[in-house]
Amino acid sequence: MPQTPESVIDEEIIRVDAVAQRIEKRDSRHKITSNGTIAAAVMVLAAILAVIVANTPAYETVHHFFETGLTLGIGDWSATITLEQFVNDFLMAIFFLLVGIELKYEMTVGQLRRPRQAALPMLAAVGGVAVPSIIYMALNLGEGGAPHGWAVPMATDIAFALGIMSLLGDRVAPATKVFFSTLAIADDILAIIVIAVFYGQTPSIPWLAASLGCVVVLAALHHCHVYSSRWYILVGLVLWVCMFNSGIHATLAGVVLALFLPARSDIQLDALRDWLSDKANLLDDAYDAESHVLGQHDFTVAAEGVEQVMHHVTPPLERVENAISVFVNFFVLPLFAFVNAQVCLVGADPAAIIADPVTRGVFLGAFLGKPIGIIGVTFMLVKIGFAKLPRGVDWKQIVGVGLMGGLGFTMSILIAGLAFTVESEVLAAKCAILAGSVVAAVVGSVFVLVATKKPEGPEQPVEE
Repeated sequence: MPQTPESVIDEEIIRVDAVAQRIEKRDSRHKITSNGTIAAAVMVLAAILAVIVANTPAYETVHHFFETGLTLGIGDWSATITLEQFVNDFLMAIFFLLVGIELKYEMTVGQLRRPRQAALPMLAAVGGVAVPSIIYMALNLGEGGAPHGWAVPMATDIAFALGIMSLLGDRVAPATKVFFSTLAIADDILAIIVIAVFYGQTPSIPWLAASLGCVVVLAALHHCHVYSSRWYILVGLVLWVCMFNSGIHATLAGVVLALFLPARSDIQLDALRDWLSDKANLLDDAYDAESHVLGQHDFTVAAEGVEQVMHHVTPPLERVENAISVFVNFFVLPLFAFVNAQVCLVGADPAAIIADPVTRGVFLGAFLGKPIGIIGVTFMLVKIGFAKLPRGVDWKQIVGVGLMGGLGFTMSILIAGLAFTVESEVLAAKCAILAGSVVAAVVGSVFVLVATKKPEGPEQPVEE
């Protein structure tokens, strides 16, 4: 029995609905993979696995594997990089690209576009960086200390801390999460500056000049309104090579690349609706219900044109973020944690590790210095009338933020790898980072659970 036009239309509607449902399911999976709590949990599991492996007979095999060199070459040119360097220098540059995208987002449409509103958490971040460093220096300036590791306890791991806050649910006000996010972003900026200024190698002038040339090319692409992200990525790869050989830590290439990615769409959004309406009429005229889709050339060409235009509605900054976020959260960071959290305690003297000034400096700097700096600066600025606490945030919430600020992992381990070359100092720093993060998470969570109550009414909107 031949199909009527109405039945054909109904069938097409069903097929379109089926495709839409598949897209919705994909979006649901994206919500799971973009969940910070899940990503933080995966990284925690990777770190725990690393500690377990490091204290088994498999440690030597795994350690040797990551020390294996990779040789990359084009023609007569070749370079060798170990798997550990590949993770810490190249893959972490992609992580820094994601950090840079988040920074640019906040500067464009987020909290950092309102300097006065962001001033309080940003200055609190300065306190949360300075006090841990002072405590570390005070404990390591004497004989046997390692003052060059002063930056290790200054970093806050935003993924871990926000993941813990999410687990606490309504006990942490939405405005508190915004306050903490702004603080952590400022903390990342300071950590990036510290890595660039204090933990590079002897600079190579030719490679620095080449790096500057890459930055000029990125600026030219942005100035000429190039909206294809592939050109920025290509120049970014060249920039990474130049910075890797220049003495500046290569991961910073990711931040530089992010700052030049266009945050605007090359589509005039206010005219898009009328354009789509015209294209819809064109598609309607070109559609032939009696023909197979392969025979509807005019229709498919017009549809492809709409698809290409709609792709450009999303700014390159957001397209790159969507492309790398899952890869970074579920591959790069867990792999980084596994490679760098391998704390081998077999044959080590626990008493010597605890007594090491590096251990005490990092642990006390993070666990005590972070809350003292964050809470102290916030209290001082509020009391002198410079700023007010955001609506919905009280001092109990600020104390919780301060305690959670001591939860450092990613940046702290990265800086520890740059700051220390003696194996015993690296071991002491990693033990202190892991212990400090666990204690900060537990103490901060317990404090929030005990000191705060669940809201009885609906949540207050975050003050803009």
